[in-house]
Amino acid sequence: MADSNQTFEASLEQLERIVRDLEQGDLTLEKSLELFERGVKLSRECQDRLSQAERRIEILMRDNQGRVSPRPFDPESDTANEDKDIQ
Repeated sequence: MADSNQTFEASLEQLERIVRDLEQGDLTLEKSLELFERGVKLSRECQDRLSQAERRIEILMRDNQGRVSPRPFDPESDTANEDKDIQ
């Protein structure tokens, strides 16, 4: 099972290993399904981390006048409301 405390790079590396194992095609159906499920979970975790990083970068890059202005990142905040504040 994937460790959600591991780094993005470690998760991505594990996902790449799973893809290589599945592409070889010499696994049982059960093992292939298990790896596929782990791969989907890792893929979602990686996508979530990338989305969070993108939101943090957007927060750091803009203020009301379009200047670079760092602000605290709140992962629970509504990005639609942030966009309204920025415009």
